[in-house]
Amino acid sequence: MKQKMWQLIIRIKKNDEVGGKRLQSLIMDCLIKGKVSGATIWTGVDGFGKRGKSTLHLEGVTVNMPLIIEVVDLQEHLEPLLPALKMIVGDDGLVTVQETYVF
Repeated sequence: MKQKMWQLIIRIKKNDEVGGKRLQSLIMDCLIKGKVSGATIWTGVDGFGKRGKSTLHLEGVTVNMPLIIEVVDLQEHLEPLLPALKMIVGDDGLVTVQETYVF
């Protein structure tokens, strides 16, 4: 049986900060307080966007690695969090939502 849900994807860079705190930590705190069922942060190797290139240097130094935070939950759990998440992310990233089905 399949269940209709929402997939929330937030794209940011690892070095992004707001008020001296890492953006990914602020986002995860918001998701935990919002009682979503779970979230995963994926580290990218390379990417680019309106703020330029995001690259992971393999010499041991990480500079502006792209991060993707992915959440799958019910619409009624995620929709109320969207304004707060957009405020946290601001112009530093991209917040997308799409319908998905979980089997």
